Amino acid sequence: MINVLIIGGGTQGLAFARALSKLNCRVFMLVEEKGSYADSSRYVFQRVSISAPLESELYLDYLVSLIRDKQIDAVIPMGDASARFISKNINVLSAVTGVKFPPIEAFMKGYDKNQLMALCLQKGYPHPATLDLNKVSVHDDSVRNFCYPAMLKPNQTTGGRGMIRVDSHEELLHHYDAMHQIYGDYHLQAFIPAGGRQFKVQLYVDELGELLQSTVMQKVRWFPPEAGSNCCAMSVEIPVLVKVCHMILKDIGWLGFADLDIIEDPRDGQLLVMEINPRVPACIKLPIMAGVNWAEVILNGYLSKPQAHYSYITGIVLRHLGLDTLWFLKSGARWKTQPSWFHFMGSRVFYQDMSDWTDPAPFIKGTLHNVKSLLNPKFREAKGLR
Repeated sequence: MINVLIIGGGTQGLAFARALSKLNCRVFMLVEEKGSYADSSRYVFQRVSISAPLESELYLDYLVSLIRDKQIDAVIPMGDASARFISKNINVLSAVTGVKFPPIEAFMKGYDKNQLMALCLQKGYPHPATLDLNKVSVHDDSVRNFCYPAMLKPNQTTGGRGMIRVDSHEELLHHYDAMHQIYGDYHLQAFIPAGGRQFKVQLYVDELGELLQSTVMQKVRWFPPEAGSNCCAMSVEIPVLVKVCHMILKDIGWLGFADLDIIEDPRDGQLLVMEINPRVPACIKLPIMAGVNWAEVILNGYLSKPQAHYSYITGIVLRHLGLDTLWFLKSGARWKTQPSWFHFMGSRVFYQDMSDWTDPAPFIKGTLHNVKSLLNPKFREAKGLR
């Protein structure tokens, strides 16, 4: 039996725990946050914790000890911070377990949004116009004359934290110093108006930069409706997106799994590269239910085993019932969205925040945790909710 350690949980951890368990793996989960969907799943064999800060040497020592003690064959991170930690310590960790990540220099070329935009500019990949505010002063003419409205974005952040829209140079100056102190270096990016399609592209590349597997999903609804987390998505096939994303990863020198966000500019229909997520996305259950078992792809990649052959089914729908309900309450498009919000059941409809009928605890505990978060004013402010 193969022992796999998942670092973190969330709905991606829930999907992976189930998929790995059905591959006859023993799933261990390193708990990072109480109330996560995955930490109450029956598919998790054992939950463990480390009493040390993630970036510390003590954490690394604990993790190596845990890997040896539990005879862990592979370690798969569910979050950005743990993915970055593994990349930073890839030489140590790859010597004691199965894991594939680029070295930290290559990792940051993709994870750092500003570095990614610089690469896209250099190589001619479609992306929003971007100014590096670490290289030019916010008082510079290039910033003053930038095309507003614009997005003020931290170079390194997750979940939209620290991102705000600024409608003028004066508004940028009003916010910049305080936000820079909290979130570090920033870049200024052209604002892409609502109305365009949004996609997520998943890829796995080997040591030679060869593409071993890919899937594409289209985000249909997200919450908050203006710009938020995916709450309904559909499996699609768009080969040109896979090709561009693969070329980007090869230019970076990436190794292993990556998930790229793509947004369509409704003004000209151009599909723009926005960011690279270095770990499996929360909606990873969609491609799994559509026929590509990403848990098996990553595990086989990490253990240098031959890859299986999959058939990807388009038109599979994944909903996050909790977020999709909030979307319904807030969106003016509730009656005309496709697929219909009222399409709850069918052979092509699955739920991100649910496991299966034998594993009900994750949905109950995860939903209660989310309700508690929504009642927290600081959480609502961070997510831009009123």
